[in-house]
Amino acid sequence: MLNSGPLRVLLLLLSLRRVQTDSGPQTAGELYQRWERYQRECQEALGAAEPPSGLACNGSFDMYVCWDYAAPNTTARASCPWYLPWHQHVAAGFVLRQCGSDGQWGPWRDHTQCEDPEKNEALQDQRRILERLQVVYTIGYSLSLATLLLALLILSFFRRLRCTRNYIHINLFTSFILRAAAILTRDRLLPPPRPYPGDQTRTLWNKALATCRTAQIVTQYCVGANYTWLLVEGVYLHRLLVLVGGSEEGHLHGYLLLGWGAPALFVIPWVIVRYLYENTQCWERNDVKAFWWIIRTPILMTILINFLIFMRILGILLSKLRTRQMRCPDYRLRLARSTLTLVPLLGVHEVVFAPVIEEQAEGTLRFAKLGFEIFLSSFQGFLVSVLYCFTNKEVQTEIRRGWHHCSLRHSLREAPRPQPERLSRGSGPAEVPIRHALSSKSLPGPGDEVLESYC
Repeated sequence: MLNSGPLRVLLLLLSLRRVQTDSGPQTAGELYQRWERYQRECQEALGAAEPPSGLACNGSFDMYVCWDYAAPNTTARASCPWYLPWHQHVAAGFVLRQCGSDGQWGPWRDHTQCEDPEKNEALQDQRRILERLQVVYTIGYSLSLATLLLALLILSFFRRLRCTRNYIHINLFTSFILRAAAILTRDRLLPPPRPYPGDQTRTLWNKALATCRTAQIVTQYCVGANYTWLLVEGVYLHRLLVLVGGSEEGHLHGYLLLGWGAPALFVIPWVIVRYLYENTQCWERNDVKAFWWIIRTPILMTILINFLIFMRILGILLSKLRTRQMRCPDYRLRLARSTLTLVPLLGVHEVVFAPVIEEQAEGTLRFAKLGFEIFLSSFQGFLVSVLYCFTNKEVQTEIRRGWHHCSLRHSLREAPRPQPERLSRGSGPAEVPIRHALSSKSLPGPGDEVLESYC
């Protein structure tokens, strides 16, 4: 059953202001009288019309526009109702409605052509802004996806880089990859289905809806896992720097359980609640804010905990750098560099707009919040991969060592082989440079300072 939503909104607006029409100012009472006259004329016209002999959707007034009899499996059109205060601007528009194969009106009605042009213009401006933001985060997630895959390959390939710290980095990179892939897939391959257009496509519509909701669930899990792995990075770094006797060994299974298991604890309840109480469309809208807090609360808690860890680590960095001020005169520059390096690793930028909830964000504040969060979140994976893989000294040393080793092997293959009689005199001449090269390119030991590895 169709509701009278557009009419209620119209009456609410007119109760707050007067509308200027061709015949002069119009109040809500005058509009209601015009609506009643439109309804009477519709009923009189339908009563005088002769119903079709075959199967057809009945003519009716749905509290918004007058519908004539329509043939099955067709899209009926009705001119925008003349009682609208802005009818002169939408007189050429139509309202669309689907007549099903069983001769019954479907639940879908499109009256966008008859909406207030002033409201449509504002909505179009907002739509253009959102489309530009979508382009920005598409570029950001695509760039992050490419660099993260390369960083993941590097950390997984070299054996000397395998330690608890880098294992956590690998899982963090994986969570960024899954988040980017899920968001890009949901936007490109699984768009939210349109309102159900009729009985003849019910099966296809239900499949598209199920697929879209599945993509939405996977996206929520991947985003949640990304936040929990940011928390794991903070907890691990806090353990190394703050807790006395903290070790890099052990606790990896606990980190894995926290990073990949914790998101399921709030995503699964959210899925159940949405299915039972707000099972509408693709679950992309959060009309009931209480249900959205099931996911939102744990994410805000991870942001808050990581921010507190970040402040504690900054205090430690400041004290350590001050003690080495005589040897490091640029300790303030080092502190600033370390601070900026830890921001993407711990997701500290989320704190800026974390207190601003969606119910409070309106107008310019809403778009500022969206732009800030979308830009930094989409490029965060790129920054983390660059800072903790490509510019990391251990990784660079290992890459140089591997490249030098491959170059030596390639040069030895191309060099002419020594004569057999020369081999009897002792070891080959190529053995010495190989040993020398391998020994001269040794990596730093596991006792390197934690702060140097991170910052």
